[in-house]
Amino acid sequence: MTRPLRIFLCCQQDLESHPIPAYRFWAGYFRSAFAEAGHACLEAPGCDWAAGLVLMSRDARTAWLESTWQRAVDWIRAEHARQPIDLFLSYLYPEQVHPGGLSEVRALGIPRVNFFCDNVRMFRRPPREFAHFDLNWVPELPALAMYRKARLPFIHAPMACWVEPKWRKPPLAESLPPTFVGTRDGQRERLFAEAYQLGLQMDLRGSSWADEPISWDSPPQGRGFGLLANQWAYARRHGLAALAQKFKQKVFPAKQLTFNFGPRTKDPCQGDEYWRVLREARISIGVNRVASPRLSAERPLLYSRLRDIEGPMVGAAYLTEYAPGLDELYEIGTEIEVYKDAAELVAKVADLEGDAARRQLLREQGQRRALAEHGIVQTIAKVSTKLGLP
Repeated sequence: MTRPLRIFLCCQQDLESHPIPAYRFWAGYFRSAFAEAGHACLEAPGCDWAAGLVLMSRDARTAWLESTWQRAVDWIRAEHARQPIDLFLSYLYPEQVHPGGLSEVRALGIPRVNFFCDNVRMFRRPPREFAHFDLNWVPELPALAMYRKARLPFIHAPMACWVEPKWRKPPLAESLPPTFVGTRDGQRERLFAEAYQLGLQMDLRGSSWADEPISWDSPPQGRGFGLLANQWAYARRHGLAALAQKFKQKVFPAKQLTFNFGPRTKDPCQGDEYWRVLREARISIGVNRVASPRLSAERPLLYSRLRDIEGPMVGAAYLTEYAPGLDELYEIGTEIEVYKDAAELVAKVADLEGDAARRQLLREQGQRRALAEHGIVQTIAKVSTKLGLP
């Protein structure tokens, strides 16, 4: 265990709500974990970091970067003079990074660490902006090769997660059927439609599942020079293979699903109800596939997601889609269980439904492992060691 640290946190905090996917929980996880461990969580007032993820013009982005980072650096400089800051910890996308601001933080002698958890989905190589950090916190095993190739300093550690103490013992009751909690998307739709047709018995808790079928094809593009410019930018970001796959999907689009998920859909759950559902479902089901511009709809990208930490941490009997690195986090079969396709998902759910003792073993062993090894506090201790913090 490291000594108590003074950590500056830059993690999508906002001054108002923004039209971007759920983001506020990340800062909450870090704040709570720091408080429990005795670390001081320092935040610059008046900085709307999440605003940097909103679509804006180049001039507007430049103005946002300059004003936000200047406010943050001025506050850090004054606070560091009052009492030294041990660590600058952020969760920033490339477009939120200001190299000059980070240089000023470095000049104060404060090491800079960035957590980022969508590397393999978004990038072929680490963004050049990430080279300005002293350490990159990388949770996805498949992303490590790109950081090694780029010769960027990194630490491989689990997704950042914290749960309240009241959820840290296995539940006393299994009040719900096998359940998946999460929003609907094309990859999940394909997987579950096939599994239901094979006999899967499972509830869906999330938005859009009762809606009409959705398409996972790329949206229509414009015409003329704008089209060429867009395709060139797309190829530069994702590679020529991704551009070829995009055109292939245009010429040979994936078959549209017509499966009706409505009868399997229950109310979405948030807050305490979210954790209760994960814990009290007889089986809590995870999905680790995501769409990738470089792969076809039938061959999705797989990497371990945040739910692989959240579920076991709260004592779920957790069955998730196998992804590289899961066998480093858990002992498969005794701490969590995995499936590799729709047929195996159906079979594993049926097996676990008939074995209450096995479900209890997964709850106890998985929770013990996750709480002991995969929390934010444990990762901060590893970061401290890696950076040689006193």
